[in-house]
Amino acid sequence: MHSITKNIGSNYSEPKVGDLNLVDIKKVLIIRPNHRLGNQLLLTPIVQEVINTFPNGEIDLFVKGGVANPVFENYNQIRRIIQLPKKPFSNLLKYANGWISIKQTHYDLVINGDKNSSSGRLLTQISKANFKIFGNDHEDIRLKHHDYEHISKYPVYNLRYYLTKLGLPENNAPIPLLDIKLKDSEIAVGKKILDNIIKNNKRTICLYTNATGDKCYSEDWWNTFYTRLQNDYPDYNIIEMLPIENISKINFKAPHFYSQDIREMAAIIKNTSIFIAADNGVMHLASASLTPTVGFFSVTSMDMYAPYGNGSVALQTNETSMDDWLKAINNILIF
Repeated sequence: MHSITKNIGSNYSEPKVGDLNLVDIKKVLIIRPNHRLGNQLLLTPIVQEVINTFPNGEIDLFVKGGVANPVFENYNQIRRIIQLPKKPFSNLLKYANGWISIKQTHYDLVINGDKNSSSGRLLTQISKANFKIFGNDHEDIRLKHHDYEHISKYPVYNLRYYLTKLGLPENNAPIPLLDIKLKDSEIAVGKKILDNIIKNNKRTICLYTNATGDKCYSEDWWNTFYTRLQNDYPDYNIIEMLPIENISKINFKAPHFYSQDIREMAAIIKNTSIFIAADNGVMHLASASLTPTVGFFSVTSMDMYAPYGNGSVALQTNETSMDDWLKAINNILIF
């Protein structure tokens, strides 16, 4: 499918300088047909960029699965979320209706949020819109911005590039962070839950030891790291957030908790000093809670998925030592 659709949009007739007026952009469609938690959270920067750029804009999101609702719950500018089933054949009617709804709606701007999504490019092609961003790679952006490869940043860079081509001033503001937009009331509930776990006033380090496939480190790896944390940070609490499978790579040695509510999870993390995990969706959830996040990488690309902002750091564990990891953690904790 990627081979078939890679040239879609190449014949698109680009608008001319002066055609676009920011205040005239009122209906925006952002397409990211992926159901995973991490990919939904990685969509928040382009959503925020659209909100910041178009003062009269309302947004439709085209996604898969049911995670987008809690992720974007506090984004008032989102008009509707069009959610396809995770697997097309599980509900063909709903899947077809999702595509039809795009075809039947006229938008002012359509943004494909994933350059590698065949369905995203097709949907952008069939949509009715005055302005379309297909998500193509632009070498001149890549040469200017070293982080253009990041999956949540390049849609923002592409939008900014597109607007400058239409004669609008260049936007050099920092790229928006991942943000689940926790309310003060949610954070307060998270603090109450955390206080009930730790029962003291010490600062807290939160671990998440699970991940999918080859991204997951072994029990020996995590136990060695956990022991080092205990030795280096005796004045901190160390707790573990558990996955739905109730798995602990440190054999439940630390106080632990579990929640099925991703906003509650984010609120608890928000009340900790640092969150440490391998590359996975919960790592991005921690980043979206605006908590300093340490992401361990061994098989996936840091350029594409590294947590950023709030002092967060990505570490390639195949090329660094545990001393390097503790140094990075210490730099966050003493900040």
